Amino acid sequence: MKRLAILLLALALPCAAAATDYTVQPTASTLGFSGTFQGESFDGRFGQWTAAISYDAANLASSKFDVEVTLASVKTGDSDRDGALPETDFFDTAKFPKAHFVTTGFRRTGTQVIADGNLTLRGVTKPVSLAVTFKPQGSGATLDVSGTVRRLDFGVGGGEYADTSVIGADVKIDAHLQLAAR
Repeated sequence: MKRLAILLLALALPCAAAATDYTVQPTASTLGFSGTFQGESFDGRFGQWTAAISYDAANLASSKFDVEVTLASVKTGDSDRDGALPETDFFDTAKFPKAHFVTTGFRRTGTQVIADGNLTLRGVTKPVSLAVTFKPQGSGATLDVSGTVRRLDFGVGGGEYADTSVIGADVKIDAHLQLAAR
């Protein structure tokens, strides 16, 4: 009887520990941000990025996100801003072409799931927490994440652009991912 219980436990553990791996459907997904310039809000999007998503809402310990963003693919709809963001005062894409976010863990705050991780931008790595909304849909899911980073923590818009009354200190991150199970 004891051996049967051990065998059943051994068989159940691999199933409980495995999150589902998902592939992002790029045409139905967005990775963006919003900020303020001279008191006016603006939105931006990144056109090139990859995301390795493994998620299990019932077993957050087995979940992980790994996202890499090509910073030069930024678009805000304003040609002056779009030209300035890749330059040395902001993203400095010649020296730091990518941003990278990888989770370190997940936690629940009431009904909300929070993805804690590290964001590396301009060679600076800082902890970032993102609110997660995961909705299964057939053989896939939608995943929405949102959070806020302080741009000056990463040296974005430093120097003469460090005045937070002109360019807001906080940048809101938002992503909507359409996922297909692998």
